Amino acid sequence: MTREVCHDEVRTHTEKTNQAFRKAYDVPLRGGMSRPAQTRPDGPGMRLEPLSEAGAQRIEHWFDHPEVRRRLGGREWIHRQLGLIGEEPGTVFRGAVVLRCHGWIGLDQAGTPVAFIGGDVYDRWVRYHGEGPEPRIAMGLAYLVDPDRWRHGHGRSALRAVLTHPDTCDVQTFFCGIDADNHASRNCVESVGFGLLDPEPDHEGMLYCHRARQDGSPTAG
Repeated sequence: MTREVCHDEVRTHTEKTNQAFRKAYDVPLRGGMSRPAQTRPDGPGMRLEPLSEAGAQRIEHWFDHPEVRRRLGGREWIHRQLGLIGEEPGTVFRGAVVLRCHGWIGLDQAGTPVAFIGGDVYDRWVRYHGEGPEPRIAMGLAYLVDPDRWRHGHGRSALRAVLTHPDTCDVQTFFCGIDADNHASRNCVESVGFGLLDPEPDHEGMLYCHRARQDGSPTAG
């Protein structure tokens, strides 16, 4: 699910950019190989720092990578996320109420930015046209790993950090929308307990994976 307004299935550039915020993102190696995300262990424990203007400037160069530009857009993408995070709650999107929007930069043990992760928290989850509502607090996640650090386990570390973060303790179901051809990202989210909702991509070419919080534990798969 993405927070943009569509008219007759036609999107503006801004709408497409907002859509991309909901996509999980950890692309294959530069040579185009799609190896399983489990080829390396998780990176060390990740610390999440709220996204700020200074933080966005620190990581905006990640969007110069051609694969990142192809999937998400240029440097303006990360700065638009600050606008989403700063919006007042209560926006209604496809029948779901946006309760808040989060964005974090993931830092490794040396304090170096290695990932971005964030998304909207909704009062329920609905599909593209509002069908199939789940009346539980849900979060749509998107993440981006520094292109120079792909295949080091940082995507999994970022996801696990959000699943256990105090700001998401009320979230009952987490979702990731993934481009159907982004096999590395699908492997990544599945490795931390997300399951595929439907094996067939929707009309946007996206697959959706979800993970429910179970037994009150943020780490239950």
